[in-house]
Amino acid sequence: MKVFYVTSECWPFVKTGGLGDVSYALPKALKKEGVDVRVILPKYSTIPTYLKDQLKEVAVFNVQVGWRNQYCGLLEMEFEGIKFYFIDNEYYFKREGEYAYLYGYGDDAERFAFFSEAVLQTMEKIDFYPDVVHINDWHTGMIPLILKNRYKNLDKYKNIKTLYTIHNLQYQGVFGKEVLGDLLNLSDEYYNNGDVEYYGGVSFMKSGIVFSDKVTTVSKTYVDEIQTSFYGEKLDGLLRANSYKLEGILNGIDYDINDPSTDPNIFFKYDANNLENKIKNKLELQKILGLEVNPDIPIVGIVSRLVSQKGFDLISYIMPELIREDLQLVILGTGEQQYQSMFNYYSSRYCKKVSARITFDSGFAQQIYSGSDMFLMPSLFEPCGIGQMLAMRYGTLPIVRETGGLKDTVEPYNQYTGEGNGFSFANYNAHEMLYCIQKALKVYKDKDMWYRLVENAMHTDNSWKKSAQKYIEAYQGILN
Repeated sequence: MKVFYVTSECWPFVKTGGLGDVSYALPKALKKEGVDVRVILPKYSTIPTYLKDQLKEVAVFNVQVGWRNQYCGLLEMEFEGIKFYFIDNEYYFKREGEYAYLYGYGDDAERFAFFSEAVLQTMEKIDFYPDVVHINDWHTGMIPLILKNRYKNLDKYKNIKTLYTIHNLQYQGVFGKEVLGDLLNLSDEYYNNGDVEYYGGVSFMKSGIVFSDKVTTVSKTYVDEIQTSFYGEKLDGLLRANSYKLEGILNGIDYDINDPSTDPNIFFKYDANNLENKIKNKLELQKILGLEVNPDIPIVGIVSRLVSQKGFDLISYIMPELIREDLQLVILGTGEQQYQSMFNYYSSRYCKKVSARITFDSGFAQQIYSGSDMFLMPSLFEPCGIGQMLAMRYGTLPIVRETGGLKDTVEPYNQYTGEGNGFSFANYNAHEMLYCIQKALKVYKDKDMWYRLVENAMHTDNSWKKSAQKYIEAYQGILN
């Protein structure tokens, strides 16, 4: 089976969020299952120099973007046994950051229209005509429509199927109606008949949903949630109408990179049979952060974007009560100013109990996963979530709200059977969250039970192997 995996970001080349992790780990897992998988993404200027220096030019050609005839360079490299291709155009991709809207450029529609057309032309340049094009999020959502509109009569393209993965329904790539003709060389009929129209604009994500042969999201619970008005971001009706091709396939984490027995970023290596070294990581974390160094005080870790979606309004509401508990709070992340300011305030006033680093540091994130006792993720919605899986891998028990992938991966502690790998609460309510934290603190005092739960968490299989097999079944389903 041949799969072309199309993404706007991929670790280690570029990563702004979970999509970057998935775009590296899933193809790697698919290859282990015997799939001929290739990955393609833009050649951003932010790609580390040591990786850019390894790129080799494959082809140079022109791409039509509406009336524009744009240069396109195609480069490749092999990384860990997988071929990666890069679409190069300095006008579109040689700039600060990966997504234009974050830096005030306002031309993301043009950039990813160019990228989408370039991806389809690349197949001819490298003589790789896949069985399935696996596209991701709004940036690639126009590829199935372009494929059906302009390539359906070409012998080598006509049997290609498309699978579209929605990682976060909130970001939909909505632009003015004029992008159809001006950037995509497509007729207004797709707008007039409602295929891509979205409240007076054109939605790249809607196009992906309508024209793909299969649509997946990143957890089973999220599939059900996005078909409701609360979670559906005004696409719930469309998703219900297309429910026959919807499927939830849970993300995983890369067990090679995220392994406490080999992780070079943590202070002491350990595994489920050597939890003494996990305690040493905790003590070292307390020491470097200026917290009270005491193995009996539980650390609650947070590694996240500091935005409302992640439940920080709940945390803000009960912070005065939370800091009265016998715990320490460690925060890493950036985001909305109100939450950055809140954590900076508590970190300065209660410096022995709260430590906030308003930045992102992947190495320090691993130290939080390994050194914390609990990991807090009270999200309003969470399509899949990676943090809770990483926490469990490092023996840190997640405290989560039961939504999306958090509900699918965290089995709440059962006081009667001793089963579970974390703690959860159902309603989006600050004091229900506080009660859940207090329950975890109470269990923490029972060390025998606590370490039983820690071992349960560390033995939970959140690897990509099962998910890769599910994707292969999904590919086969649309090919048959």
